Amino acid sequence: MTDPARGLYLDLLIETLTNTIYGDPSTNPANAGPFQLALRSEGRDWPEIAHTMVGVHRLKNLQELAQRVVDERIPGDFVEAGVWRGGCCILMRGLLAANSITDRKVYAVDSFAGLPPPHPALYPADKGLHLEGFAELAVPLDKVKDNFARYGLLDDQVVFVKGWFQDTLPSLDAGPFALLRLDADLYESTYLALEALYPKLSPGGFVIVDDFKLLVPCQQAVLDYRGKMGVTATMHEPEWSSIWWQKDEQG
Repeated sequence: MTDPARGLYLDLLIETLTNTIYGDPSTNPANAGPFQLALRSEGRDWPEIAHTMVGVHRLKNLQELAQRVVDERIPGDFVEAGVWRGGCCILMRGLLAANSITDRKVYAVDSFAGLPPPHPALYPADKGLHLEGFAELAVPLDKVKDNFARYGLLDDQVVFVKGWFQDTLPSLDAGPFALLRLDADLYESTYLALEALYPKLSPGGFVIVDDFKLLVPCQQAVLDYRGKMGVTATMHEPEWSSIWWQKDEQG
């Protein structure tokens, strides 16, 4: 695609993934009710129908960083740990298609059964964070695959990794990665994902952590991992919830 055509396609893809076109209601207990564009743009609601809850601003940030991977020729695939209905992975796959890229893959890593219960004996930071009870957060693999297919983006450049992170990620035969997106919520899930995937991130690659500024356990996991591994790359705050950084040569 030409640059203008690519931009139009990706803008429309984001509007469709967030369903700002028709505007479905929110099921978030904090703001359940009719569609509100401001909430959807900022990713503060739980869409009843839309294929992502991260909102327009976070998708735009993901698009920008994924395009930088392509333009700067940073080697590796894209991976997301915690995919919900698949929206962010669909955007990444769409961006590859818009750039006529056939030699990169998108890895969609999830239990496809919601979040696990906390294990405070092992990870005290997760004490009291019970997200496993929210049925809205459990999206079966078949449903996520169907969402990809609705955009014409279900093919062999998308790899689904099903299971709890502690069971799937340590033995995942994949990498290098150029972009790592984490939407794992819990300390345990976030730390395990970083431990397994960050060493496979290419120098110059990007890390996005979705709920860094929203969930204290998630933030603590990131800070603990960075401290342990000596990661000093600047963390950027593109909007109210997430952060990202670019891996440097020192890690």
